[in-house]
Amino acid sequence: MTPHHLPFYITKPGEPDVLMIVMGIFLILAVLGVGNIYLRLHSLPERMAHKSQKLQFEIVAVLGLLALFTHIHLFWIAALLLALIDLPDFGTPLRSIAESAERIADAADPGGNPGDATREIMTAEGMEAAGSSEVAKEPIAPKKEVHGHA
Repeated sequence: MTPHHLPFYITKPGEPDVLMIVMGIFLILAVLGVGNIYLRLHSLPERMAHKSQKLQFEIVAVLGLLALFTHIHLFWIAALLLALIDLPDFGTPLRSIAESAERIADAADPGGNPGDATREIMTAEGMEAAGSSEVAKEPIAPKKEVHGHA
């Protein structure tokens, strides 16, 4: 014997509560949706660094994980800044310098006499013009000091 003027969300005894079921499903979907948005926003620096093939991708990924697990937002900001900035490639020129120094050291006389040492000169124009892959050898002569009086 319920009165007829009760609102729709109050159910009769023995009937399922439809509003509670709808709100439960809505709450589950809302929590999953907000969590998905949060994780996509959180992984933004990592995705940006991965798309542009940045050298610092691993650093950005580690900073993102640190920000996720420690809740220190400064790590996320640092990861975002690193993902946006192009760091110069110092590795390639340094590797080239090291290889050139190694070739010069290998070409030197084992006796250590710098006058007899030779070095390899490998220029792209010279090798293309000659049409061969031979390496030109040029002796290294010590510099002569000129002391002139006028």
